[in-house]
Amino acid sequence: MRNWLQEPASETQITHGGRLWLYALATIIMILLVAPTLIVIPMSFSDSQYLEFPPETWSTRWYDHYFSSTEWMAATATSFKAAFLTMLLATPIGILAAYGLHTSSMAYIRLVFVLLITPMMVPLILVAVGAFYVFVKVKIVYSLFGLVLAHSLLALPLVLIVIGSALKSYDMNQEMAARSLGAPRWKAFLTVTLPQIRFAVITSALLSFLTSFDEVVVAMFISGGDNATLTRNMFNSLRDQIDPTIASISTIMVLVTSLLMILSQLFGKAKGT
Repeated sequence: MRNWLQEPASETQITHGGRLWLYALATIIMILLVAPTLIVIPMSFSDSQYLEFPPETWSTRWYDHYFSSTEWMAATATSFKAAFLTMLLATPIGILAAYGLHTSSMAYIRLVFVLLITPMMVPLILVAVGAFYVFVKVKIVYSLFGLVLAHSLLALPLVLIVIGSALKSYDMNQEMAARSLGAPRWKAFLTVTLPQIRFAVITSALLSFLTSFDEVVVAMFISGGDNATLTRNMFNSLRDQIDPTIASISTIMVLVTSLLMILSQLFGKAKGT
């Protein structure tokens, strides 16, 4: 232990002992962030009619209720469909936009970048109200198509930032070499550039999926009826009554999110090796 404390923690030769305060602070922050999740998971296995921690009686009652409910299953299917379609739409558009911004020599290119990431800077409630107003006019409110469009708008800035960062560390001379040998620009991009930023592509695709899957504010305005999302129904259920089914759904969503993050790290490790 003493040897570890005296070892350098980074290239700056700062030792682990000199960073103990940072490790302690990071541990406290992580506990505060993870604690609500650790509380929700046991609550999901309670047999009580109300949210109870710690559970007096352990049961899978609320998981059974969730999987046997037609309404919850329909909302889950809508959320997965919207998230998958958002991923398919936002990822390629974001890749093309990031590539265009990276290779363009146009003036005011930074202004275009700021414009594209505006949905990330504008308060989400304003995006939701604006989307609702426009979608009502074009009659796509409460439709899966409208939901995917709105979620793609929110996911696009994330894709743009992730892919843009990957392209900054990529040597464009490799693509230029392929083009000098006769490859069209699109083919040089697909066969030379894209494979080398594949980890960023996978990461941005997963972020797009999660952005749609976990989103609730915009969904409250533009989803409903047969296309109500899981998060929208969860919010309405908490507002109208205390339903322990929410705890079981939250646990499942945490597992799905964690699994996707683990997969992204595994892809990244595979790339590094």
